Amino acid sequence: MHERAKQDTDIKNPENWTWVESTIWTERMLAALGNGVKGGKWFSLWDKVIAERTLRVAWEQVKRNKGSAGVDGISVQRFGSRADHYLQELAESLREGRYKPEAIKRVHIPKGKGKRRPLGIPTVKDRIVQTALLKAIEPIFEKEFKDMSYGFRPQRGCKDALREVDLLLKQGYTWVLDADIQCYFDSIPQHALMNRVEEQISDGQVLQLITKFMQQPIMEGLESHMPEQGTPQGAVVSPLLANIYLHPLDEKITEAGHKMIRYADDFVILCKSESEAKAVLKKLAKWTQDNELTLHPEKTHIGNSMEPGQGFEFLGYRFEAGNRTVRKKSLLKLRDSIRAKTKRSQGKSISENIAELNPILRGWFEYYKHAHRNTFRSVDGFVRRRLRSILRRHQKRKGGTGRCLEDHTRWPNKFFAEHGLFTLHEAHAAACQSR
Repeated sequence: MHERAKQDTDIKNPENWTWVESTIWTERMLAALGNGVKGGKWFSLWDKVIAERTLRVAWEQVKRNKGSAGVDGISVQRFGSRADHYLQELAESLREGRYKPEAIKRVHIPKGKGKRRPLGIPTVKDRIVQTALLKAIEPIFEKEFKDMSYGFRPQRGCKDALREVDLLLKQGYTWVLDADIQCYFDSIPQHALMNRVEEQISDGQVLQLITKFMQQPIMEGLESHMPEQGTPQGAVVSPLLANIYLHPLDEKITEAGHKMIRYADDFVILCKSESEAKAVLKKLAKWTQDNELTLHPEKTHIGNSMEPGQGFEFLGYRFEAGNRTVRKKSLLKLRDSIRAKTKRSQGKSISENIAELNPILRGWFEYYKHAHRNTFRSVDGFVRRRLRSILRRHQKRKGGTGRCLEDHTRWPNKFFAEHGLFTLHEAHAAACQSR
């Protein structure tokens, strides 16, 4: 959602709160959220977290999200085969105070340039309890969050944040502070985070459960360690906790009249002058230092985005000199995906290859369709070269990468269109025409 009224008036409009779990957030609860609760804090939430109906709703969401098994080896499919038994067992352990989260399995996923990013995988049971917890407490904090925060929030997303960036650039906010908090999720001070949670919640059992999740041991291979700070990436409640900790920054920057767009720990501050951008950087540096965080010295910079070479990257796009293009890392990632699906040794027919490529291309286009048109012809050409290379192998032709005129003549663009290949530049042209 691009434009939203202030949260206090939103509460009075039920349509803006359809995302809440109705078994927890009844009309009476929403009314209390809008009018305020006694003492400004919520006390009785535990019974709603551990209710079997809440756990069942949470399980259905975990099942839809799929995901890998945790350290206990119980997959979503295995849990589903005995869901009633496991959920009853989970509810009893929570009621009786016996519930204890298991270790988080740490894996590393590719990040680009040979780098790898750590990701935590809680057990299915822990994901269910975290989801139940999230459904109980998220509306309390959602009411307080600022409109300029878009990451991991209901009814908001990347496209909304990018739309706001486009609008501000057109309004003349072209000097951009592109900021990066170093290892944000791993460096959030847990004691300070809990202080912020306690500003809204006074239910001791709920607070204890949140603390347990933040202090889950991390299992990597056969070794485990207890984290002293941060929230594990991959945990269901981590995005909310991350937003809670940065909320005071959102307040400080926006109340000073600056234009910040934030998606989790990825944010930009758009200004009308270099002097304003430098002043904001000083405020940001002081706030992060006071809150035990660190700005990345190499990834935090100021530039006039209308000048060549001074653009900035945000949510997969690059904004520079009035153009919006796909950032290089995103293009390289797409090309790697295409290569993986078009290996000549797979022995698949051209129709099978196209059937596997099309969902990737359509999904990629849906997100990047606002990029400069030249991007799409380039990707289309790469896809067809990969397919021509496969066809050369089918005909047992030596070498070749599908670039030569002979291959273009033998298998023209029309050939692939007839086989149903999704074409990015044609989709872009149709989208522009409809707009």
